[in-house]
Amino acid sequence: MKLKIQLGKKLTHIFTGKKESTQVLSDIEEILIASDFGIDFTQQIIEQLSKRVVSSNPDEVISELKNIIKEKMVIDSEISSNHPDSSHDLSREMNQGSIVAYLMFGVNGTGKTTTCGKLAYKLKNEGKKTLIAAADTHRDAAVEQLAIWSKRANVPIISQYQGSDPGAVVYDACDSARARSVDALIVDTAGRLHNKERLMEELKKIVRILDKKLPEAKLVKLLTVDATTGQNAIAQATQFNEYAGVDGIVLTKLDSSAKGGIACTISGLLKIPILYSGTGEGIEDLADFDVDEYLDILLS
Repeated sequence: MKLKIQLGKKLTHIFTGKKESTQVLSDIEEILIASDFGIDFTQQIIEQLSKRVVSSNPDEVISELKNIIKEKMVIDSEISSNHPDSSHDLSREMNQGSIVAYLMFGVNGTGKTTTCGKLAYKLKNEGKKTLIAAADTHRDAAVEQLAIWSKRANVPIISQYQGSDPGAVVYDACDSARARSVDALIVDTAGRLHNKERLMEELKKIVRILDKKLPEAKLVKLLTVDATTGQNAIAQATQFNEYAGVDGIVLTKLDSSAKGGIACTISGLLKIPILYSGTGEGIEDLADFDVDEYLDILLS
C-alpha cells in the first residue's frame, strides 16, 4: 500500500516531556479530529482508550489505539464468516464459477470510472475473465473515458451512445457476459446525489435487469469515496447507503492530500468494509484494503 500518510510522528511528539494521562488523551483527541476521524468517532475511541491505558508509554498507548480502531472497523473477512451468503466472500463465489456483478456508483469526481478500469485490470490479472458495462451514459465523455481505461486494461466493454438508456446497456452486457462466460461484470453507473429519486430508480432498474438476466450472479454494490474530501465522504457514504445500500467502499486518492482517518471513520461509524484502496493514477494502483497494513502505516 503506497501511502504518504503518517500520524505516528505527531502522536509520538505528544509524549515528549512529562504529561498527565488526561493531557495525553486530550492531545491524541485533537490529532485524530484533525486527521479526519471526526468528532463522534474520535470520542468513541478516546472513551475506550481512557479505560485501557494505564501508562504514558508511547508504544503501549499507540498499540492500544491501533487495537481500538481496528476493533471498531468492519473487516471484510468478519462479514463473510458471519454471513455465509454475503456478497463480500468474492473469492469463494468466483471459485465456484458464478458471475460476480460489481455495481459501481459514487459522486462524480470521486474516481468512479477510473476505478472501474483499475478493477477490471486487477481482476483480469487474477485470472478472471472480465467485462465492463458503460452504463454512465449521462456525464459528458464518461463512455469515452471508460473505453480508454478498458483498452488499457485489455478488457472488453459494452457501450452505447451518450444519453442512451443505461438499462439497455446493462441488458446487452448481461447477454454478452453469459455468451462470453465471464467471471466478473463491472457496471459503471451515473454519479448523481442532487437528484436522489432519479438516481435510485435508475439503480433499481439496473439491479432488476441483473437479477433477471443473470440470476446466478453475486451482486456487489461498491461505492467510490474520495479520501481527500474529509468529512464530506461520510455524508456521501451515508446517503448512498441509505438510498442504495453499500456492500463495500473503494477509497480513492489516498496518495495525495488525504489525512488518513476517513477510512477508519466510514468503516467504524457506518459499519461498511473498505474493500479496495486507490493510491495513484496508474492502472495498477488499486489494491485490496488491508486494515493492519493501513493502521501500521497510519500510526507507526
